[in-house]
Amino acid sequence: MTREEKSIAIEDLTAQLAGTNIIYVSDISGLNAETTSSLRRACFKAGIKLEVVKNTLLAKAMEASANDYGDLPSVLTGNSAIFISDVANAPGKIIKDFRKKSAKPVLKGAYINSEIYIGDDQLDALATIKSKEELLGELIGLLQSPAQRIISALQNKFAGEESEAATEEA
Repeated sequence: MTREEKSIAIEDLTAQLAGTNIIYVSDISGLNAETTSSLRRACFKAGIKLEVVKNTLLAKAMEASANDYGDLPSVLTGNSAIFISDVANAPGKIIKDFRKKSAKPVLKGAYINSEIYIGDDQLDALATIKSKEELLGELIGLLQSPAQRIISALQNKFAGEESEAATEEA
């Protein structure tokens, strides 16, 4: 790879990193072609971009980025692939699902909304992070709960009054 090609690759990676707040770094080495294709298909269906990257280029892109990746560049050893997503838990769920069948992919680290997660032991926590939509749904449910109780109580009161009136007329 020429110096110019490396420069272009770093610029592209920097632009990708700037466009997202959710990045997982993993090791997918050792996966056969069929499993790798299956992983790519699953990522595509979930709206996740999966890309195998050179560690030095990714480290330079992280350095050039406006985001603070903390210790995340320290995990860039061996083979690395990045998962770029709009949903915080989606890559974690895919990695966890694939781990049921084989030992790979291994999570090296993740950057999620300015938080840094290092190590494969973080996978369970990352897979259970609630998405923005799930949190909004819970919040709306909590806000609606008192109003629903009031409406239900009023309906029961009026239903009780109507049945009393019907009994008195009979």
